[in-house]
Amino acid sequence: MARKVGRRGGNIVTIHDVARHVGVSPMTVSRVINGEKNVREETRQKVLASVEALNYSPNMAARSLATQDVARVALLYSNPSSAYLSEFLLGILEQSAQSGCQLTIESCDGPEGAASAIEKLKTTGTDGVILPAPLSDSTRVAKALKDLNIPFVGVATARPAVDFTSVSIDDYKAAYSMTKRLIALGHRRIGFIKGHPNNYGSQLRYDGYVAAMAKAGLEVDDSDVAQGYFTYRSGFDAAETLLGRDERPTAIFASNDDMAAGAVATAHRLGLDVPSQVSIVGFDDTAMATMVWPELTTVRQPISDMSALALKLLLDQIRAKRTGAPYTPIREIRDFSLIERQSSAAVSDA
Repeated sequence: MARKVGRRGGNIVTIHDVARHVGVSPMTVSRVINGEKNVREETRQKVLASVEALNYSPNMAARSLATQDVARVALLYSNPSSAYLSEFLLGILEQSAQSGCQLTIESCDGPEGAASAIEKLKTTGTDGVILPAPLSDSTRVAKALKDLNIPFVGVATARPAVDFTSVSIDDYKAAYSMTKRLIALGHRRIGFIKGHPNNYGSQLRYDGYVAAMAKAGLEVDDSDVAQGYFTYRSGFDAAETLLGRDERPTAIFASNDDMAAGAVATAHRLGLDVPSQVSIVGFDDTAMATMVWPELTTVRQPISDMSALALKLLLDQIRAKRTGAPYTPIREIRDFSLIERQSSAAVSDA
């Protein structure tokens, strides 16, 4: 007669207990728990019945030796830019293939959606989480992961954090540099399209723009700033506001390439030549920057390199946790660069 193992008396039910209870290997139990299809239905039902009878909860503390070396990483994502996501995935997928870890990707509707997804991580055996912006700046999301003792790395984190590992660029300095470049081209009235207000990095980019204008002795009029949401459509609409006035700016700096592309489309619709009548620049240097005409001058953020590095740093955390080794969070600041293409030019004398 099979021995029934419970949690009373401090005993913890493991995957090996379930395997012995059913008379199969721990790997078979793992396959059933992970929903893999290469298990006979009769065996699957026996394993599920045993899981229920033994009150077994698959989690990070109860892991099969057969799968112990495979790190399971979740990417929680809520950034509206598909171009940004494509660049991000390029780096993390390549790195995950090299590292041999299992990667799952889940789209979340902001911090609330992420909090709901994190709740599910408790039963999926997830070892660590990658958080691109804006989730990387959410204190709620960070707290939820810390409460569950799940390692995580924030990418494009704009808030200075000392209690978790992050990879980012200096958004303020990058925006300052791009604005300074436009000023060097002779532009004095420079419009700005803000990113989504839930993204702290968006505020830093705006602050960098304002600081560069102030350094040059130029005022920023409220009418020269428009709200965007990191989407092509929001850039299109914001540019309508900025360029639809009699005293329009001679340059527009959009907080990402999607919005800059939308601004270029608006300029074309209004019969304005880019860049002879209005220069338009972006931020990120995603594929979108070279999919529009003229191609965008932009700030290059090494998105794919940052996501690959984030996964490496996360795997370091996971290994430290498994071995009980000490781990000190680090903040990696990567270099940015200004990429000059055909969408910007010196102010015309005409």
